[in-house]
Amino acid sequence: MSATLLEVTGLTCRFAGVTAVADLSFQVKAGEIKAVIGPNGAGKSTLFNMIAGVTRPSEGAIFLDGARIDPLPTFERARRGIARTFQNLQIFREMTVLENVMVGRHLVGRATTLTAMLRTPAVRAEERTMAEAGMALLERFGLAGRAHQPAGALSFGQMKVLELARALAGAPRLLLLDEPAAGLPHAEADRMAQTIRGLNRDGMSVLLVEHNMRMVMSLSHDILVLNNGRRIAEGSADEVRSHPEVLSAYLGEEVEDA
Repeated sequence: MSATLLEVTGLTCRFAGVTAVADLSFQVKAGEIKAVIGPNGAGKSTLFNMIAGVTRPSEGAIFLDGARIDPLPTFERARRGIARTFQNLQIFREMTVLENVMVGRHLVGRATTLTAMLRTPAVRAEERTMAEAGMALLERFGLAGRAHQPAGALSFGQMKVLELARALAGAPRLLLLDEPAAGLPHAEADRMAQTIRGLNRDGMSVLLVEHNMRMVMSLSHDILVLNNGRRIAEGSADEVRSHPEVLSAYLGEEVEDA
């Protein structure tokens, strides 16, 4: 059985007396794609923000490889191997496509503010290495021909792929994907699913928030269903499809057709 990579225990988040996530516990195994689904307002984005370090939990704990990370700042969690994409694209549109990817690579760089200002030989060598790694990712995702163009010139679907490439640039162990198929037509959503499946085959662990049930049901090894901040079901696609509380709260006939 695969080892536990991410463990969430008793996680609760309150905003001005409103409970967004309530006493939530679950695990993500190494090499697993785990989906988190539920209706709008179920607490999915709040959960992602707590894992990434944007939002501080009111109660509970988060562990990565057995080490507690919820007291750590966002950048330290990223250095330990957590990367994410966003529901609303966070692309630097005036920077080139390659520069966007290199931003993600700086997590594993060794340059300090001083050495970067002095443009030492070590800094220049590190930047060349980052550019080479960035180009390799762009080649993998079919964007190498656009490497030196402004990122804002890409199509929406290409920006989605670019954000994924940037997340991978820091060599993460756990990838948090926040609605990677949102806004994509069926063909591009299917290509995104194929990309995620390929990353998982290469060993990447994924925690996926997604409303596209075709993608969720075809990709996920395990599915966690939230409603009103609480877990109402967890299990395989077949188990979730047939769970009466899930059908009542969110999925309905959509899962039967997925």
